[in-house]
Amino acid sequence: MPDHESATPRSVRAIINPALLEWARTTAGLSIEAAAKKLGVKRERLMEWEERRLQPTVTQLRKAANVYKRPLAVFFLPQPPATPEPPHDFRRLPGQDPAHLSSDLLLEMRRARRRRTIALELFGDLERTVRALPLRAAPNDDPELVGARGREWLGVTPAQQARWIGTYDALNGWITAFESQGFLVFQTTDIELDEMRGFSLSERRLPVIALNAKDYPHARVFTLMHEFAHVMLDTGGVCDPERVARLARTSDERVEVFCNHVAGALLVPRDALLVDPRIASNPGRREWPETAISAVSEAFAVSREVILRRLLILSRTTETFYERKRREYQAQYAAVSARARERAREQQGHPPVYRIAVRDNGRQYTRLVLDAFEGERITAADVSDYLGVRLKHLERIADAVDRPRVEA
Repeated sequence: MPDHESATPRSVRAIINPALLEWARTTAGLSIEAAAKKLGVKRERLMEWEERRLQPTVTQLRKAANVYKRPLAVFFLPQPPATPEPPHDFRRLPGQDPAHLSSDLLLEMRRARRRRTIALELFGDLERTVRALPLRAAPNDDPELVGARGREWLGVTPAQQARWIGTYDALNGWITAFESQGFLVFQTTDIELDEMRGFSLSERRLPVIALNAKDYPHARVFTLMHEFAHVMLDTGGVCDPERVARLARTSDERVEVFCNHVAGALLVPRDALLVDPRIASNPGRREWPETAISAVSEAFAVSREVILRRLLILSRTTETFYERKRREYQAQYAAVSARARERAREQQGHPPVYRIAVRDNGRQYTRLVLDAFEGERITAADVSDYLGVRLKHLERIADAVDRPRVEA
């Protein structure tokens, strides 16, 4: 027998608070024009709904729920739910207004918050302890020391790092270190790189870091460390570490420079870099051959640009050499990226659903959901909802979580 909602005639109009329609639209990051186009109605009709001059039908509400990515039931609440403060935007330049956050990015942030809420509930249902992050930092701290403390807390040794030689080894290794210490690390391919490389939610319990899976693995590693610094500062927000100016003029720029410095110090500790034989054997050198830069970057499993930045910060190269090599690397990355996109178009292939689910949800969150299901704390429908997949994929997702990572 159909449920009451699905049996409701199309002609029946829903009695709702129009403020809910406006709330759902604005929190989805959609203008009146964009929302009307997605809903397949005229702009004037949508305005009539939001101004209480006309009520939508239940069928129209269902479409609105789909467009705004909200449960249908939310439109029958007496008042709009409380909405978290918008994330701080560290991407803007001095004098600029905050950049508009796309509906895709706003949705990804909502998903991240929802997953964290679900994870906290599941930890309680499974009677597991959620540890609080013990590390804190301030913008006037020594970033070298902050990076060293972060690395020690993560428990990654130089020997481990040196063994990460595959394309995704360092990314997987660092994410595993964060997840084992109580972070939730999510990834997404729904956001363009021009808009976001990463964002963070600065919580003491189950802090969240989200990475753009369209970025290079080594670039994602740097963003991971950059967002870690933001979490320690309690300054989570939307970031693009690649755009950070080296000369800080505003408080936001000073925070971004600090986070980049911490990220580099954590990935490439000062003492470890300076005793590397390729660096230590040339104490007076300020311009470095490409063979040396590449070899050192491989030894630390980071990009060549990270090594260049560390050499500059540690006064082992010049600003002119750094900028010249940085432009050279950026041109190479752009060419490689263009070829990769072309190959992807030619192959027209997509990673399997189970791999995408594990990558985007993170191993810790995925394992937590599966454990709750196995412990009969949640239903199969809950698992499908929490992981965003159909039930037929669960077995392969469970296998992927329990075996060594292979990134999508």
